[in-house]
Amino acid sequence: MRRLLLLAPLLLFTVGCGVVQSSEGEATDAAREVARKAGERLYGQRPRTAEEVGRSASGIDGVEVLRVTGTSTHDGDGVEVIVRTSGSAYNEWFDPEEVVVQRCFAVRVSPKSEWREEPRDVDCPHGPPLTFDPPPAPPRLPYEELRAKLPQVPKGGRVDEAEVRRTLAALDLDPAIHTETKADGGRVGVLLSVKGNHFDAQDCLLARVSPGATEVWVPPRIQRMPGEGGCTIGNALDPQPSPH
Repeated sequence: MRRLLLLAPLLLFTVGCGVVQSSEGEATDAAREVARKAGERLYGQRPRTAEEVGRSASGIDGVEVLRVTGTSTHDGDGVEVIVRTSGSAYNEWFDPEEVVVQRCFAVRVSPKSEWREEPRDVDCPHGPPLTFDPPPAPPRLPYEELRAKLPQVPKGGRVDEAEVRRTLAALDLDPAIHTETKADGGRVGVLLSVKGNHFDAQDCLLARVSPGATEVWVPPRIQRMPGEGGCTIGNALDPQPSPH
């Protein structure tokens, strides 16, 4: 009889041929799932620096970034981020209250990473979570200034590309703004753009100086997505049709 009483607690944890996981184990699994989802959010082929990856990870709910190693996602083994996450579980049969744990995991971000790659269990580094400065704001593209300063050529007149170039130089643009002009068919196209990240819509400004009309515009967002060709000098000279 005494042996049966001793075995009873063990039987309560047994289901079929397996063993019911403790609440602490379930809470750890929940914390691991948060880290796994963070890895999904960070996954991608776009090149990023270690700082960019760390900043992105620190902005994910429920994630604290404790360490970032590596230089960029496309160098060597990529970037490894050690994150701290929390998980909880409650079993009304065995736990007087909810069990909450904090665990640390290593998440790898690299083109070689697999989708939903399992984060590695690691010891939590000492020290507070890392903080990251916000990314620098891109320079403002001078829509109003460009519209006011570009030459207005009357019908039957001739557009001078050199004059257009001098106008752009006089705007004293931020060095991060790329400028390009091209003459074609008596017109001059103008492109002002900021380097994109090959993932989000690029910032750009287009203009076309023609006899009788000077136009300045921002292409629709869908045209400014990578691969769509909206931020090109060709689109300034011969604009793509507006999306419906």
